[in-house]
Amino acid sequence: MTELLKLFPAIDPFKSYYFPVDNEHTLYIEECGNPQGKPVLFIHGGPGGGISVDFRRFWDPKTYHIILFEQRGCGRSTPHASLNNNTTWDLVNDIEKIRKDLNIKKWQVFGGSWGSTLALAYAIKHPSNVSELILRGIFTLRKKELHWFYQEGASYIYPDIWEPFINHIPEDERGDLMAAYYKRLTSSNEKEQLEAAKIWSIWEGSTSKLFIDENLIKKTGGDKFALAFARIECHYFVNKGFFEYDNYLIDQAKTLKDIPSTIIQGRYDIVCPMRTAWDIHKSWPEAEFKIVQDAGHNIFETGITHELIAATEKYK
Repeated sequence: MTELLKLFPAIDPFKSYYFPVDNEHTLYIEECGNPQGKPVLFIHGGPGGGISVDFRRFWDPKTYHIILFEQRGCGRSTPHASLNNNTTWDLVNDIEKIRKDLNIKKWQVFGGSWGSTLALAYAIKHPSNVSELILRGIFTLRKKELHWFYQEGASYIYPDIWEPFINHIPEDERGDLMAAYYKRLTSSNEKEQLEAAKIWSIWEGSTSKLFIDENLIKKTGGDKFALAFARIECHYFVNKGFFEYDNYLIDQAKTLKDIPSTIIQGRYDIVCPMRTAWDIHKSWPEAEFKIVQDAGHNIFETGITHELIAATEKYK
């Protein structure tokens, strides 16, 4: 076996700032690495997640100009947890505004989970602006994917962790758990919002790795993170990702055949099961397809990290 690749050393941004994208929303942006290097955009997950210091470490900082941003309502972007003017296509437009503001002609686009969704949506709309795609834990917001994780499916693998999630909802509302959570996450009662948000977020945090990570659960259950994560996720999910139809991203992926691309998927990903990655692989066989046999969903699982860095090194 070859030695597994590890994250590059920790780095600080050479620039961080706030970037207004409309009359309401301002995004937090970081630039790291080499300002004259090969540009890459990191797209975080969720929707409703944010960025952390270790997300900067998947690229050689001597070679790459690394750009990270927090999407509408997420992290340090303002207004926090806002659902107004917050759709997939608003975010695609935001990415284009960032690219133009930085005077970048083409950039590598890197995203996992919801980040893969948004990366695909962006590349489908703006293929000439993408030099490469690196995608992990493919998620396309199809009805069956959402049903698996939020209604029935993942619950059979994690029944102990599922119990608090379903018990938070009265029995007469359990036929549509996403709708029931959305009702509470958009309630005028802030206490009710936060209670639902923490349970929603801890469910995902508890199932994201092959082995349960208490630190990840603690992070996802934090008040500020959970409120944005749960509200924005549920908003996107009940609106079916704002896509034209259920199979939109799978069908449109074939239009990306001329963009050098790598897809990385954990075999035991419970959050975004491998069926979706397999479906997109069949639609788009030109993309390199890597299955990590001993990993779940999380970007920092050893085999996932190795394959992501192998891809950034390949394309540098």
